Amino acid sequence: MTAAAVTSPPRRHRRLEAARDFAVRFSSRTDGVVGLAILLVFAILAIAPQLFVGPLETAVTATGSSLEAPSAAHLLGTDELGRDILNLTVHGARISMTIGFLATLITIALGAGIGIMSGYLGGKADALLMWLTDVFLVLPNFVLAIALAPILLDIIGAQAELFGIRATLLVIVVVIGVTSWATTARIIRSQVLSLKERMFVDRARVIGTGSGRIMRRHILPNVVNLIVAQSVLTFAYAVFTETSLSFIGLGDPFAPSWGEILAAAQSAGAPGLLAWWYIAAPAVSVVLVVVAFTLVGNALDDLLNPKSAVRR
Repeated sequence: MTAAAVTSPPRRHRRLEAARDFAVRFSSRTDGVVGLAILLVFAILAIAPQLFVGPLETAVTATGSSLEAPSAAHLLGTDELGRDILNLTVHGARISMTIGFLATLITIALGAGIGIMSGYLGGKADALLMWLTDVFLVLPNFVLAIALAPILLDIIGAQAELFGIRATLLVIVVVIGVTSWATTARIIRSQVLSLKERMFVDRARVIGTGSGRIMRRHILPNVVNLIVAQSVLTFAYAVFTETSLSFIGLGDPFAPSWGEILAAAQSAGAPGLLAWWYIAAPAVSVVLVVVAFTLVGNALDDLLNPKSAVRR
């Protein structure tokens, strides 16, 4: 019997025990459990909206008349074209959540990569990367996103597509990702500065392991906890930012994200016509998702990074 065969079962057992222990501790956090439950509901709606509300309604397939109040036929009322608001809101979950997910991937990849390299390499590389990080921390992210979005759209071309995603949505994804990585980079760097002084990193250096391999094999696995917690909080910011950008006209009018629905309600004069249902459904959805991600993120941050709980 090989050494690997002897050590693997205990290692797997330890991992299962660690996962079980984490699940128990997370379940004791009421805020985290409530947030996770809300996110699961929206995730299911985003994955299969047609199972719940049928195909996305258009001006041609609208099932109601203009601005009908909530009723048995249309639980959340209709818009100015007679489209069911519940139908639009559920389909909007897919767009908003997808943009939030993709933007979070970019944000975390940039933030974690720059944070790890800056903290581990030190010296001039650290100074340069942290100067760049500070620039993005000082700049107002939302204003920068507004400035970058039309420029990127002009470069890419409004008719371009990637994997079926239209250019207008791609631009929002890129803009959110590029403007919101700095906080993650700072947080990861602070942890790496401590990790690189640990004995297991010194041993790796002594045996001639290269910097790239040390960062991948020894540093990265030890900051995964921070990355996970930061990813959840970043997702909340990404969803909110997408809604804001779409609301001011930088979204895709052919993709009914929550921000686009709010923008359409504003254009149709819903506030003045007292068509509160047109605004309430997407607005409440955004608030619930952002609050849910924040609750889960704070719970994860406290469980995976106990020092944060002490600071709060």
